Amino acid sequence: METGISQADERKQSSDARFSVRLARTEAELRAAQRLRYDVFVTELGGGGAQVDHAARLECDRFDAYGDHMILCDNFDAQVVGVYRLLRMDQAQSAGQFYCADEYDLAPLTGSGRRLLELGRSCLHPKVRGGAAMMYLWQGLSRYIAQHRIDVLFGAASFHGTDIGALAQPLSLLHHRHLAPEGLRVQAIGDAHQPMDLLPEASIDRRAAMVAVPPLIKAYLRLGGFVGQGAFVDHAFNTTDVCLVLDTARMNPRQVRLYQGGPAMEGKGGAA
Repeated sequence: METGISQADERKQSSDARFSVRLARTEAELRAAQRLRYDVFVTELGGGGAQVDHAARLECDRFDAYGDHMILCDNFDAQVVGVYRLLRMDQAQSAGQFYCADEYDLAPLTGSGRRLLELGRSCLHPKVRGGAAMMYLWQGLSRYIAQHRIDVLFGAASFHGTDIGALAQPLSLLHHRHLAPEGLRVQAIGDAHQPMDLLPEASIDRRAAMVAVPPLIKAYLRLGGFVGQGAFVDHAFNTTDVCLVLDTARMNPRQVRLYQGGPAMEGKGGAA
């Protein structure tokens, strides 16, 4: 399997850094990723789902068999402390759809002829949050994007909880300030669709609203990302999801250098 992360990169990471990042190569590594997802999405955040294996403490679904699983390893104890599930267009076609096609009409993206990558199940172990760990995952993701010549990244990112009233400020801010242009504007579908323009823009406390936006969503926005039209209330996962869309041609160059470790020096997708 081509990983987009060379063995030389891995050796350098292992020799001079606490963390190393690669794609899962074995069933044991996949299980370690699913176990971390269980600890975060099920135990910590109260989520669930029909395919969750509670006995083995694995958060899993049918898309795991098709995507690539990027794992962040703590070199001190060889523990998997971060994960990303990556699903390219060809992999989604094998699976029958992208994961978030059950929540969003993806026609603006899938009909564009551009190379797509769905990001999902992003999470970090609590012990490494707020430090360099997310940067390593982003650097690995940057190499993967370059190898596969990805044009557009997208995926569901989550607010914890399903109380829409409590989320009115940040959802309204995202709608008014960060709505995707029409060519990228996917739209929430189904009975769980939730409009995001809950408050007029003039009544939003922008500072308080942005504080309430999860760090991962803010990271995508800094890169030049947008949100789709409407949110999706996922009661099974105890989350309210927005669909983030990032056109690589529109990425903020300074932020790109930051996440690639350059001189300018963060599915469910939003738990990191």
